[in-house]
Amino acid sequence: MTEPPERAPIPRTDATKAALAAAVTMVLWSSAFVGIRAIGEVFSPAPLALLRLAVASVTLTVLIGSSTRRLPPLPRDRTSWLFVASYGVLWLCCYTVALNAAELHLDAGTAALLVNIAPLLVTFGAGVVLAEGFPRPLLLGGSIGMSGIVIIGLGTDGEGDWIGVALCLLAAVLYAAGVLIQKKALDRIDATTITWLGCLIGTAVLLPWTPRLASELATAPTSAVLGAVYLGVFPTAIGFSTWAYALKRTEAGRLSVSTYAVPALSVVLSWMLLAEVPTGYGLVGGVVCLAGVAVSRYRPRRAVTGTNTVAPDTATRPCEPPERQPR
Repeated sequence: MTEPPERAPIPRTDATKAALAAAVTMVLWSSAFVGIRAIGEVFSPAPLALLRLAVASVTLTVLIGSSTRRLPPLPRDRTSWLFVASYGVLWLCCYTVALNAAELHLDAGTAALLVNIAPLLVTFGAGVVLAEGFPRPLLLGGSIGMSGIVIIGLGTDGEGDWIGVALCLLAAVLYAAGVLIQKKALDRIDATTITWLGCLIGTAVLLPWTPRLASELATAPTSAVLGAVYLGVFPTAIGFSTWAYALKRTEAGRLSVSTYAVPALSVVLSWMLLAEVPTGYGLVGGVVCLAGVAVSRYRPRRAVTGTNTVAPDTATRPCEPPERQPR
C-alpha cells in the first residue's frame, strides 16, 4: 500500500462544510434514481437528459445572476476550457443519457449495482492520475461498500439484457472519468463556474434532440414534466454544485467512496415514495454500504513528534544559563 504525499491540512470548518455538502449530494442523487425510474417510460433517454440539463442551466444562471449580479470568473486558458468541456460532455451529458437508456433494459437494483463500480474506478484512478495514493482505510472501505452493492443487487428480481449491462458499464466509466477531470479542473476553476458551464455545454451537445423532446412534452402528463424539472433543479443544479464544492476540498477517491451511500438511500426513498418494500438483501446491503463509507473516511490521529514536542519536565522551567566548565 502506498500513502499519498503530505498535503496541507484542510481547516476543520472547511472539512465540516465539505462533509455537509457531500451529504446533500448523496440524498439528491439518490432521489434522482427514483425520479428517473418514475418517468423513464415517458421521455426517451436523450430528450430527458436535454430537459434535465436545460432546467439545470436555467436554474444556475438565475441563482448566479441573483447572487452576484455579474458573471462568475470564466476559464482563462485553453486547458481549463478543455477540462470544463470534457467534464460537461462525458459526465453531465453522456453519463446521463447512458443511465437513462440503461434503466429501460435493467431493473433499478441491477443498474445501481453495475453503475456503482465507478467509485472503485475513481479510487484507483485518483491514486495513479492524481497521486492521492492508496491508503488502507480507503481501499478497505471501498471493498466493503462494493460488497454492499453486490448484496443489494442480489435482492433484485428483474432480468436484463447485455445492452443494459453494457450501458451501465459505459455509464460507470463516464462517471469515473468525469470525476477525475473535474478534480483537475477545480485546481483552476471554482465549483460554481464549472457546474454552470458544464450544464450549458451538456445542453448544447443535446440540442439536436430538441424536436423529439418537443413532441414528447406535448403528450407527457404534468407529473412527468414536473419530475423532469425536479431532476434538473435538485439532483443536477444543486446536487452537482454541492458535489463540486466538496470535491474541491476532499480527495477524489475518498469522496467517491462516499457515493456508496447512494444505493442505500435509494432503497429507503423508493420505499417511501414508490411504495416499493425493500428486500432483506436491500436492507442488509444498505447497512454494509454505509459501513464502507464510514471506514473509508476514517483517519487515525498522528502523534505529534519532532521539533514541536517539548519535554514535560522542562516545559515550565525558566531558561537557565549553561553550566560553565571548571577551570
